[in-house]
Amino acid sequence: MQSIQITDFYSYSCQGEDWTAAFAAAIQTASSLGGGTVYVPSGVYPSRSIELLSHTALYLEAGAIIRFLDTIEAYDLIETESEGRPVRCYKPLIFADHAEDIAIRGQGTLDGNGGAWWEAQHSRTLTHGRPPMLHFQHCQHICLEDITIRRSPFWTIHPLYCDDMLIRGVTIQNPPDSPNTDGIDPDSTRNLRIVDCTIDVGDDCIAIKSGTEEISSPLPSENITITGCTMLHGHGGVVLGSEMSGGIRNVVISNCIFYETDRGIRIKTRRRRGGVVEDIIASNIVMDRVLCPFVINLFYWGGRIGKQPFVRDRTPHPVDAGTPLVRNILLDHIIAKNVTSAAGFLCGLPEQPIENIQLNHCTVSMDATAAPALPAMLEGIEPMQAAGLYVRNATNVTFNNVVLKNVQGTTYDLDSTAEINIR
Repeated sequence: MQSIQITDFYSYSCQGEDWTAAFAAAIQTASSLGGGTVYVPSGVYPSRSIELLSHTALYLEAGAIIRFLDTIEAYDLIETESEGRPVRCYKPLIFADHAEDIAIRGQGTLDGNGGAWWEAQHSRTLTHGRPPMLHFQHCQHICLEDITIRRSPFWTIHPLYCDDMLIRGVTIQNPPDSPNTDGIDPDSTRNLRIVDCTIDVGDDCIAIKSGTEEISSPLPSENITITGCTMLHGHGGVVLGSEMSGGIRNVVISNCIFYETDRGIRIKTRRRRGGVVEDIIASNIVMDRVLCPFVINLFYWGGRIGKQPFVRDRTPHPVDAGTPLVRNILLDHIIAKNVTSAAGFLCGLPEQPIENIQLNHCTVSMDATAAPALPAMLEGIEPMQAAGLYVRNATNVTFNNVVLKNVQGTTYDLDSTAEINIR
């Protein structure tokens, strides 16, 4: 593997004010030599999109900052998928397509300079969709290690149809009011490890997805481990869905801390989306100041067409390929304290109950002084304050050694559809 200094390509830059051409030339040189690493020394390097090729890597030394230019219309366009549907969007800031053996490592920073993108989103002046910060599609053998990523225009890390990826020691920082700045969104991706990361963002910290009914042949996300991570201030700590038409399976979440995330472990979907979420384990987690630590909601009304009558209808519909299924979920050895809204919100469909859900050795302590808040995005649900475990349309749900403290009102809020075992 060759070692290449980005500063050797200074002549390709515009007086050091735009390093886009320099990065392209350095990466192309590394690729033509059979592969190599482009070293970025301490300093600030303004750039537009950087595309990684097979067998190439970036290494950002301590103090190195790649600051992406916010000249929105200067970015090329690509055809891809976003939020579970085909889109045309601005080219991601770090991009790879059908590449293998690619990496970004080091103690430096990728700065998405997202303010102009967020403002354009709020003012609805964008011609095309915002780009993810790092977007890899149809790639394999990917490694992201130790870097800091901040101020993403949109989702921060988005692997789409990827295989064999490691994200280790990465810090993600997006302001709490930045729109849709999820941390890591694996999408129809398999064999992914997320280890020892710190994620503080304006939307979900980690959201696992697999396309929607608008994709002709969605593929599953599977074989994903998340361990040793700290999630801060996002809408959800680890979220599955709502794009899940390809299915999500074999996910293990362990040894993590969630602080001030709206929800903790959250599964969300709705009718016509289809797909199966199954074989999910979350264990050894501490949550503090979350609205609701456990949410499974098959009436999720967010996003496009989420307010249509078929989404909110509480009467049974025919079961077909568009009926989502959630089963085999284990939530084990979890402590949640200073919880504000509800201890848990588990709601399946009347035609397709959620099944085989187990809370094992969990302690949830409510903050009885907090303001009421919505535990889940389901039409007709009022804000709750220090409520207990809400369960509807569920079979074979087991609460084993579950301790609830400072609950106001009913500890177990069940209806006749809920099949519950309390041990």
